[in-house]
Amino acid sequence: MNRKKKINQILKAKAKKANAKKQKSNKPRYISKAERAKMEAEEALSPELVADAQPTNDEQNEKGATE
Repeated sequence: MNRKKKINQILKAKAKKANAKKQKSNKPRYISKAERAKMEAEEALSPELVADAQPTNDEQNEKGATE
């Protein structure tokens, strides 16, 4: 009886581990410190470029009133 129990226990444990590997993780992907710094630098540059390229609502209203 003990031998059967031990074999079943081992097989159940292996099945449980295999099932756990199949599950998708909710944990976000790791981003290294260097990549985070690079992304922050790009974000700091991009809003400035977007702000220069697109006029604000105030500027659009002023152009509409003068035309």
